[in-house]
Amino acid sequence: MTNNDILRSLRYTFDFSDDKMITLFGLGGKTVTRAEVSDWLKREDDPDYKGIYDKELAYFLNGLIIDRRGKREGDEPVAEKTLTNNMVLRKLKIALDMKDDEILEILSSVNVQISKHEISAFFRKPTQPQYRLLKDQILRNFLRGLQIKFRPN
Repeated sequence: MTNNDILRSLRYTFDFSDDKMITLFGLGGKTVTRAEVSDWLKREDDPDYKGIYDKELAYFLNGLIIDRRGKREGDEPVAEKTLTNNMVLRKLKIALDMKDDEILEILSSVNVQISKHEISAFFRKPTQPQYRLLKDQILRNFLRGLQIKFRPN
């Protein structure tokens, strides 16, 4: 699953306008143009398509967290240079103020059955033995479940 797929999915799910997307990037600490956002949202077969790097997606997700939850005290969040599916899920969990049970509900709405222990394994540190890598298929289904929850029609 590409970063562009994630960005397109979130834009559709929450019905973000171009201005809102630019604002979210700005909240995360990155100034972007409408043309950049437009190129990132295009399909791969479009000649103007541009891939979005992990760091830019991290700026967007950090901006989404700030927009939904408000600015936190202390240092600004730092955009990671590399993002894993686990990190994307963690940032979405924080932005949407979700508990593990809510994530399980969203996944079960798209017929994905996993246990609460598996969910907690996705949020562990990679150095822990119980850590589990989040596969593209689960993230894709989670994003589809978010669409069902936040944009049912």
